[in-house]
Amino acid sequence: MPYSLLDLSPVPEGSEARDAIRNTLELAVKAEGWGYRRFWLAEHHNMPGIASAATAVLIGLVAQATSRIRVGAGGIMLPNHAPLTVAEAFGTLATAFPDRIDLGLGRAPGGDGAVIRALRRDPMADSFPQDVVELLDYLGPERPGAAVRALPGEGTNVPVWILGSSLFGAQLAAHLGLPYAFASHFAPGDLDRAIAIYRERFRPGPWNDRPQVMLAINVFAADDAEEARYLRTSMQLAFARLRTGMPGKLPRPVRDLDAEIGPQMRRMVDEALKISAVGNADDVGVQLRDLIATYRPDEVILTGQIHDQQARLRSFEIAADVMKAI
Repeated sequence: MPYSLLDLSPVPEGSEARDAIRNTLELAVKAEGWGYRRFWLAEHHNMPGIASAATAVLIGLVAQATSRIRVGAGGIMLPNHAPLTVAEAFGTLATAFPDRIDLGLGRAPGGDGAVIRALRRDPMADSFPQDVVELLDYLGPERPGAAVRALPGEGTNVPVWILGSSLFGAQLAAHLGLPYAFASHFAPGDLDRAIAIYRERFRPGPWNDRPQVMLAINVFAADDAEEARYLRTSMQLAFARLRTGMPGKLPRPVRDLDAEIGPQMRRMVDEALKISAVGNADDVGVQLRDLIATYRPDEVILTGQIHDQQARLRSFEIAADVMKAI
């Protein structure tokens, strides 16, 4: 079972974006040694706690710091960009780092209405399917007679994934014959139906001859199970604050989460983050095996925002050891 890593380049309280980027590079180098197949970064805007807004730039830094691991976007929010611009950026990356670059595409804006306006995008436009097809054309076989070409870009055949948390992305990925990654780490509501629809409706094509599902799972692992649950509270707090319109840097963990956010918000957060494995190596192994048995993914991508960098490294190291055993 291939296992990959999704990093949001979190900015912990008490640190700055430059620290987050340094931490991301350190994690990527370690992840390569631990056997992770991919290291993906996600586009978010106007968020003090996330340093991966310029996703393609950070992907280039990670690819430069590593040598074998695939590096990519999980994902680029395509409504924010012209397809040609994305093709040129990822075509450049694929030219510099051959056979190592992935491109996951999402339909969300990666920010609020103010972000959409700042990006000069039309909030009413919804041309995602057409934009994906245009982008695939730019990255596909060379087109010498085309009026517009992605140079560099064409002929690189950068693997394109559709990312989603609803049935729309599953249907589109199936129709185009593309691999599909479900955002189950924060929006698991449609997980079962989305995977079923994708597999049932998949149409083989030039990009894939069979359905390929990636399952996103939060992992909070430590040598002590109670410590792992404590580390997890940083992400629970951050999610609660985001839901209440108060995004900030990644909070320090707390011993009494209910005292911070209340039991009702705690239930909402835990439901959103229920696709998780938390505890020591044995606990995490049991939970990951159960999730894999339930959803039968072709690959899992692990994530988890932990305030302390050394604890974060240890969590992903434990997770890698567990996945090797699986």
